[in-house]
Amino acid sequence: MITEIKNKTLYFDGCNTVELAEKYGTPLYVMSETAIVERCREIRETFLSKYERTRAAYAAKAFLTLSMCKIIEREGLCMDVVSGGELYTAIKAGFPAEKIELNGNNKSVEELELAIEYGIGRIIVDGLDELKLIEEICREKERKVNILYRITPGVKSDSHDYIVTGKKDSKFGIPLDDDVIFPAVEQAVNSEHVNFMGFHFHVGSQLHNNESHLKALETALKLIKNTKDRYSYVTPELNIGGGFGIRYTDVDDKKPYSYFLDPMMERIEEFSRELKITRPEVVIEPGRSIVGEAGITLYTVGTIKDIKGIRKYVSVDGGMTDNIRPALYQAVYEGIIANKADEPKNEIVTICGKCCESGDVLIRDAKTAEPERGDIFAIFSTGAYNYTMASNYNKNPLPAAVLVKEGKSEIIVKRQDYEHMTANEVIPEYLK
Repeated sequence: MITEIKNKTLYFDGCNTVELAEKYGTPLYVMSETAIVERCREIRETFLSKYERTRAAYAAKAFLTLSMCKIIEREGLCMDVVSGGELYTAIKAGFPAEKIELNGNNKSVEELELAIEYGIGRIIVDGLDELKLIEEICREKERKVNILYRITPGVKSDSHDYIVTGKKDSKFGIPLDDDVIFPAVEQAVNSEHVNFMGFHFHVGSQLHNNESHLKALETALKLIKNTKDRYSYVTPELNIGGGFGIRYTDVDDKKPYSYFLDPMMERIEEFSRELKITRPEVVIEPGRSIVGEAGITLYTVGTIKDIKGIRKYVSVDGGMTDNIRPALYQAVYEGIIANKADEPKNEIVTICGKCCESGDVLIRDAKTAEPERGDIFAIFSTGAYNYTMASNYNKNPLPAAVLVKEGKSEIIVKRQDYEHMTANEVIPEYLK
């Protein structure tokens, strides 16, 4: 068990969380290497080893540090990045460039140049004018790059609208109108500067039902067939994205990877036999599902305000600056007072942050033991989109992050201090 209670205290991957808070301070991101590795190995067992010609590219946007790059490399996965900063981080960590793919709906010229100079494995083209930019850069640098087209499959997923990406009205992907997609395909097929590998789709995030994946797959397969019929060109690759949901609360019906991947692989193989083509290499992009439940965040309880008959607010020393998800799209979490982990949860409280926003609430109506100033509060399943979305709002420094494994801990991100936070600020001479 990654999470357990011993001597009235919450332990995470063998580490006493109260001692972690004392040693490293709070707020503190805590990532379990054991949990990350378990998910990577589930991907290998149920997908990579089960099916030939498959790849899994970790979606770095979920959680990316130099140390995370080393874990992903060691576990044999590829890397999906969406910015120059993520690409730079992966390269700085020594991650193999040929195992990196670059996504993103608005890649800058500088980002494309960086990707082509590094010699990354794939660029996922997201717009009609992007191919022209890539061709110009490749021509200038005398390079050739592998590309896929990200398509908009036009399916609706059962998730918050902010993290649904496959519907037609989306900033992501190329629409599938015949007069839009086919000229783009023809241009890529005939280009001297790119190798056109195929198509990519992503239908959304935090999904517990495979219907939208399967509907999007049918759209992509139809496009593969039409490309073959129109241009006598068999695309060698299909990227089916990620979005596999995790458990945040008991309401979440978490499914194994096989629930999503097996029916899609069966359909792709059936389609390939019918069309008498070699089955495309299939790529997935899991992110949240690898790191989401592998992380917790530790806070120190401060002010407690009991508004009789209305609500008891328990303030912690972090908030929307280290976890924007509840304020951004009403994400729901569970938590526990780590130093009172086995005490009866007789209190109903609202865990709120210290930012000057009424919406800075982390958990509403949480059942806890009686809270007191100085308690350590742990929120579960914060491994994805917490560290990577953190901000300095109200000039709050970014938290530290530690990696834990079997009772040992190592710092992987130093805590930001005030000097570092203001290092890039400059006072013009006339204001001095």
